[in-house]
Amino acid sequence: MSGQTDVQRADGATLVCVFLLMLLMIPARLVISGIPMSITPATLAGLALGVIWFCCQLVTTLGVAKGRNLARTALFLYAISQLATYGYATRNYLPMDELEGADRTIVVVFGTICVGIAVCDGVKNLARLDMLLKSMTVLIGVVAFIGFLQFALAFDLTKYLAVPGLRPVTDDGFVLERATFRRPAGTTGHPIEFGVVCAIGVPFAAHYAYRAKEAGQKAGKWWLCLAIIAAGAVVSLSRSAILGMCLGGLVLLIGWTGKRRVQALIAAAGFLVVLRLVVPGLIGTLYSLFDNISEDPSIEGRTDDYESAGEQIAKHYLLGRGNGTYLSEKYGPLDNQYLGTLVQNGYIGLIVLVFLFLAGMYSAARVRAISPDPVVRDLALSLIAAQSIVALGAATFDLLWFSTATGLTFVLVGASGALLRAVKAQNPVLPPMWEAVR
Repeated sequence: MSGQTDVQRADGATLVCVFLLMLLMIPARLVISGIPMSITPATLAGLALGVIWFCCQLVTTLGVAKGRNLARTALFLYAISQLATYGYATRNYLPMDELEGADRTIVVVFGTICVGIAVCDGVKNLARLDMLLKSMTVLIGVVAFIGFLQFALAFDLTKYLAVPGLRPVTDDGFVLERATFRRPAGTTGHPIEFGVVCAIGVPFAAHYAYRAKEAGQKAGKWWLCLAIIAAGAVVSLSRSAILGMCLGGLVLLIGWTGKRRVQALIAAAGFLVVLRLVVPGLIGTLYSLFDNISEDPSIEGRTDDYESAGEQIAKHYLLGRGNGTYLSEKYGPLDNQYLGTLVQNGYIGLIVLVFLFLAGMYSAARVRAISPDPVVRDLALSLIAAQSIVALGAATFDLLWFSTATGLTFVLVGASGALLRAVKAQNPVLPPMWEAVR
């Protein structure tokens, strides 16, 4: 990948890194004091990115991309569907708690949409996108390390990450229990979210580790980062995380060379052996998550609420009852983002959400088809793997209800669009995709 040798001024990538720092390092339970809605600093930063993006679109001298892009179009369609649902839900009476939920959700949703658009249009070239994704990977590694301290030592570092001007929305700790083990959440809102966030980081840590190794550079820090992130996903004791890592690994194995596949499989086996020796009983607990899945009360609890969800879908099948109005404490948890979207945003919202996921993966797949650079192609593969983890996670828990996972989802979609823009800028005359594949 090409880089810049001169001093780099702050740009869109820099601002998104600030957003990621707020998203991943500030505990998810901390929100801004003095604001009636429970708004996190990351959401406020996302809205600020939207304002900056809009101002940059009014001029032609700041290097912000303009024009059509599949990921950008998907983000705009998602924004339109959210506005349509909000208007439909609030045109008539809503109970105060549901109206407050709808108001807060529309603000949070647009904060994350703005981040995706800012990444797609504001990251100018491959070097800046590379810097952004490296920063994201390192920050996920720090989150995983915090989670591992919670798991191994019952030491919750997030209690000491108090930021002036912020208040906690809950007094709950970040450590739950499953079997005889502690379930960490790191700086995220729940162990399931923590596990999925770590799973998202695995493909990128692997990419940078192999990339450094093949370039003859010191790769030890990236291998360590990969081990910490993978361990974080495992100790979350989350089915969503384990299934996500398996799917992401399958995507990587399909795209990697035969030699790298063998190395990766041996490394994965060694990783599991070390975990079994260091943490006795952990692998057995993970196996029991799937072996006894039919008798797991948490699974039964999720399916018990499907009947009431079906009734809501029948009443509001096009635009849904309103995003943020199906309160878990009032109607019961759904723990399935696709079902939750169908209830709250209707069939239109569900179609747009699926299109958003597919648009991000297709943009990265397009890069793999047209780029001659093996490093760029491998980075695109990592983006596909990470977004496949997101798409699967949306089926196993209510992913977009959690701020950290939501923020990373939109960063990944925007990064796929930015990567496609950058590759097209380097190769202005490109064949159609079917010719490039052939």
